[in-house]
Amino acid sequence: MPEILPPVRRRRGLLGFALRHPTIAIGGGLLLVMLFIAVFAPFLGTVDPTALSPARRTRNPSAVYWFGTDMLGRDIYSRVLYGARVSLVVGFSVAALASVIGLAIGLVSGFVRWTDTIIMRVMDGLMSIPPILLAVALMALTRGSVGNVILAITIAEIPRVSRLVRGVVLSLREQPYVDGAIAAGTRTPMIIWRHILPNTLAPLTVQATYICASAMITEAILSFIGAGTPPITPSWGNIMADGRALWQVKPYIVFFPAFFLSITVLAVNLLGDGLRDALDPRMAKRL
Repeated sequence: MPEILPPVRRRRGLLGFALRHPTIAIGGGLLLVMLFIAVFAPFLGTVDPTALSPARRTRNPSAVYWFGTDMLGRDIYSRVLYGARVSLVVGFSVAALASVIGLAIGLVSGFVRWTDTIIMRVMDGLMSIPPILLAVALMALTRGSVGNVILAITIAEIPRVSRLVRGVVLSLREQPYVDGAIAAGTRTPMIIWRHILPNTLAPLTVQATYICASAMITEAILSFIGAGTPPITPSWGNIMADGRALWQVKPYIVFFPAFFLSITVLAVNLLGDGLRDALDPRMAKRL
């Protein structure tokens, strides 16, 4: 009679979770590295990122200037480190604000029937305008600052969240337990709070990660074309904009901020993909 082997115990703790969801582990690890760089930029940087030194302009990467210097003699390494702060603040802020506002709009639109047509037509009107063009138009009405960039990108991202939440609410509204709560005389706010809201958090969390990545790219585009953060503020878009005239002879000015932006966006997208697999029972990986 063949020997029956005992079942393999499922690994627990952080190591077990990382093995079950490697995408989350890789994306989260990269994102933690970028957060570390942003938080400790004053200690990791070599010089003041805004210090001008015309005598040292366009220096190639060396042991003194690791990433070289730009046209005004500013240290690109220090500016790239501080640029992580701007991108992460914009990305996280836009994701949080768009998620909260879009969640509220989607809950009302999906559950309160008479408001659906009015709210969705407004959201359709906003979605008909490409997000980058809407952000540029809003920035043209205000002065360049990180706060205004966050506000402009948030307005452009709210329709995506509201339509996602509305779709989830429309499917949940027809569930038997919701009908039972209505028949029992439960008030609408309590039904939304107890039965609808908890079931929208998983897809909303995944969507928030994609919005965060999209917001960082949009901020870089706005800064690159001069419609985002002020030129004096170190941001990856501004650094690339400063180096585009010297791209053929000094490509490192554009390469380093573009590389850090790509790594950060990749980390957030990997985290979003992993969360989608972990939170969606239809796509969850069972080990």
